[in-house]
Amino acid sequence: MTEQIMHRWYTRPVLFVADIRRALRFYVDLLGFEKAWHEGDGTGKVCQVNRAACEIILCEDADRKDKARLFVELSDDGIAELRREIVERSIPSKKSWWGYDVIQIDDPDGNELLFPLSD
Repeated sequence: MTEQIMHRWYTRPVLFVADIRRALRFYVDLLGFEKAWHEGDGTGKVCQVNRAACEIILCEDADRKDKARLFVELSDDGIAELRREIVERSIPSKKSWWGYDVIQIDDPDGNELLFPLSD
């Protein structure tokens, strides 16, 4: 029996940050995301950043201390471009393991972005 899909589930992770301005500098200036929207005409504590099909909501909330792990799968060309950007922009990163080899980039609040490496 084939399940019929009635609705599309559209998801965006929400990463909690201590300082929205610092987070924007990291995601936009360092990682190359674009700011899609920002609550309060750019003065609020919630905004969204996009890069290709990756959309992340950033939320400044002093009461939230939890961390997230975002798994971002790229094509081989995308990984090559990421490696180049890491060098050119001096993006802090490390090789890590999460079931297989990944490039790990931690944002200033300790949220982890994991980019799997192909064999």
